[in-house]
Amino acid sequence: MDADSGLEQGMGKGRRRLWLLVGHGAVGLATAGAFLPILPTVPFLLVAGWAYARGNPELRERMRNDPRFGRAIREWQDRGAIPVKAKLMAVGGMSSSFAVLALSSPGYPVLAGTGLVMMGAAAYVVSRPPPSGG
Repeated sequence: MDADSGLEQGMGKGRRRLWLLVGHGAVGLATAGAFLPILPTVPFLLVAGWAYARGNPELRERMRNDPRFGRAIREWQDRGAIPVKAKLMAVGGMSSSFAVLALSSPGYPVLAGTGLVMMGAAAYVVSRPPPSGG
């Protein structure tokens, strides 16, 4: 083994650790989201799956086969699908957040900018196909 290949392996190990750190952090936030109503769960699991695919494919497969969240993760990763209930919750959450922001009177530029971003996000979420078979 020459010095260059050893350096390359070290960089690969560092990247793998970084992806694992991102994945574990996202799983931690998803776990908190399972207990805190304002924090989402599945989006963090999707980030974890993305990171694990780069750092530890076996962990990604464990997530994809999880009895509780695996189906939603597989549907998103394979088809970009979002369940109707999740779409309603996402749009409802954005709407209520915007209402709270509007009541705090931050000014029209902030309301307009936030409203445009939220409308774009809501349009994207609503445009995703529903999961197959439901």
